[in-house]
Amino acid sequence: MKFQAIDLPNAKYTQPNNTYKKGILLALTLLLLTSIPICINNSTTSPLLSPNSNITSGLKTIENEDQCQIFTGNWIPYPDGPAYYTNETCNFIIDQQNCMKFGRPDTEFMKWRWKPKNCELPLFDAAQFLELVRGKSLAFLGDSVGMNQMRSLLCLLSSVTYPEDVSHKYSTNTNYFKRYVYHDYNFTMANLWAPYLVKSRDVDPNGHNINSIRTLYLDEPDEAWETEVENFDYVIVSAGQWFFLPLIYYENGRVIGCHKCGRDNMKSFLTHYGYKKAFQTVFRTLQNLKNYKGVTFLRTFSPAHFENGAWNEGGNCARTRPFGKEEMKLAGRILEMYLAQVEELQAAEKKGMKRGLEFRLMDTTEAMLLRPDGHPNFYGHSPHRNMTVADCVHWCLPGPIDTWNEILLYMLKSGHRTS
Repeated sequence: MKFQAIDLPNAKYTQPNNTYKKGILLALTLLLLTSIPICINNSTTSPLLSPNSNITSGLKTIENEDQCQIFTGNWIPYPDGPAYYTNETCNFIIDQQNCMKFGRPDTEFMKWRWKPKNCELPLFDAAQFLELVRGKSLAFLGDSVGMNQMRSLLCLLSSVTYPEDVSHKYSTNTNYFKRYVYHDYNFTMANLWAPYLVKSRDVDPNGHNINSIRTLYLDEPDEAWETEVENFDYVIVSAGQWFFLPLIYYENGRVIGCHKCGRDNMKSFLTHYGYKKAFQTVFRTLQNLKNYKGVTFLRTFSPAHFENGAWNEGGNCARTRPFGKEEMKLAGRILEMYLAQVEELQAAEKKGMKRGLEFRLMDTTEAMLLRPDGHPNFYGHSPHRNMTVADCVHWCLPGPIDTWNEILLYMLKSGHRTS
């Protein structure tokens, strides 16, 4: 793939207490031949779920009784803000996610803390994190939201030290494939760009454009990460928004159907079919790689928050406060995507035990569903980008995505896992 993209969802959000539409608008993509990621996403209308529903019924819980239920909770006011870094003190923030640089007038979105049920999530301790990963390596495998988390972590660690960017030693495409080394700690952090996780190809011989269809080989891993992943001790796998695009699916070397491809002679699949198969392939590949001994984290689906229209119909995300849990519940297409991931992780965990491989759940979906205020909206800039299109997929830096790395640190130091 020779371009970067922002996952731009095109589903509409209504007011959270209104009746919700069942339909979902399907995403298109913006082609940008630049080095700044733009995105493609589809979300549902504002999801509702009965408060008594158990969305992980039948799945193992990641929280043991004596541990913090880290993924269930609320956002609470934190007036002083964590103040880990600012857009002026960290030079890893790209303009696309630098909301304050480009005039976002409110700062309240930075002044909330994730409060797990019955416990506290510790603040991020950069020195402690670096000691825990001394002599190890960490890869973010997936799309541009994964890169968003990586940049957050780079900024969080900048209070202690800065790494050397060695990306050019490993790839000619250093906009997608980043690699940093913290020499004092012998710690390596990298991004393995694979927005579909599996092998993909352009159907159009002229390359990707706004109307093009891509082919996904659902049972074949993307070779870009398959050849590198054995070198890492920790791998955080995530993906999402690209699966809402028009896609033709292959399995066992033959076409099985498509997703929104507009071809009457093909079987039509819902979005979560290809999504589930892609994660199945990732986890199976990791289990079968002879030299892979890493700990695999699944970072769950990151919802978008478009209101007042789809991304290409004037939709935006202008809210300045989180939702309360009573206002927004996990349901609909977001729930389908979430469960597709978690069910595959559960299966991988059982199989991985035979090889001594660990698969862990980093369940950030509920927390981020409640943060419509944390996106760049119109306060993120990329060269040549259509600035009339809001980014309600990625997260401002600093912002609520920093919580993902607080959770990561908690999981590393506590051995938090799915069993």
